[in-house]
Amino acid sequence: MTGELDARKERVLRAVIDDYVASAEPVGSRTLARKYDLGVSPATIRNEMADLEMLGYLEHLHTSSGRIPSSKGYRFYVNGLIPPKPVSDAEKAQINRWYRARVRRIDEVFQETARIISRVTKNVAIVLAPQMAGTQFRCLQFLPLDAARAVAVFMTDAGFVENKIVRIPAGASFADFQRMAGVINANLSGCTLADIQPHLLTQMRAEIGDESLYEAALSVIHRALDESQEERLYLGGTRELFGQPEFRDAERIKDFLLVLEKEELVKDLLHAHMGDGLAVSIGRENADSHFKNSSVITATYHLNGELLGTIAVLGPTRMEYAKAMSLLGYMNANLTNVISRLEL
Repeated sequence: MTGELDARKERVLRAVIDDYVASAEPVGSRTLARKYDLGVSPATIRNEMADLEMLGYLEHLHTSSGRIPSSKGYRFYVNGLIPPKPVSDAEKAQINRWYRARVRRIDEVFQETARIISRVTKNVAIVLAPQMAGTQFRCLQFLPLDAARAVAVFMTDAGFVENKIVRIPAGASFADFQRMAGVINANLSGCTLADIQPHLLTQMRAEIGDESLYEAALSVIHRALDESQEERLYLGGTRELFGQPEFRDAERIKDFLLVLEKEELVKDLLHAHMGDGLAVSIGRENADSHFKNSSVITATYHLNGELLGTIAVLGPTRMEYAKAMSLLGYMNANLTNVISRLEL
């Protein structure tokens, strides 16, 4: 309740939003009278809609006799969605099947999470994956590629994997690489990635002996450490936008896709709600004008009690908020279980 709306205005506003979300067409009083049991005449509904427009909950499109919700109207609607529509047992089972079929590494967890959210909500899904600097080194392995090259595989306990092709120096053998991996694994055992400092790497240089072998290993380690400092952004469902009536205009969808290519802009949007639990920002509530016609629903996720990142749904203000909110809540709660089941 906002205090300025009586029970009848609330019912009319909810009916307008329900109908507009379902149809994407401006809503008129006759439509509401025909489709919803509001208990009043079309003339009374028309008067209530005029009042709601004056109060800022509805907007009038001049090309139509109907009205659409404003950001304020959607905000009222979302605040009343307690609790949102729950994820069904069938949907949970399907989501778990998708994860089991496709996910083997932690980067795949985030890719699949974005894909699932976009598939279910029909909007863009964003996952801001964590920095991995706090995870623990697990091992460095070398796999033979050919006589002159090997594949280095750097792994952490959270499933972070960095691959790099390295050259086998002249006079060295693949067995030398395996011996070097043993030295590195013994020295870095129990270290977090943040603990791997230059002095620790220098200590291993004498044990490895061969400078060219050491440089090859160092290139892999440095690359993994650099990657671990970066948050990774995963997008899913940009094609879903083409099915939204709001994006029938080719120029509008082009502009929106160009915005999504600006990674820092999207990260800033998610960072604005980091730590807020489940949060909804609607239309002009978004600080960045690029998203004034969009809504973003975000949920932060944790691993072992530590805040790691954010998952989000981004789409037009006309979205199924109840479905998106319940899905993000479920995915947020389930993500730790998915990561813990990875076969490392």
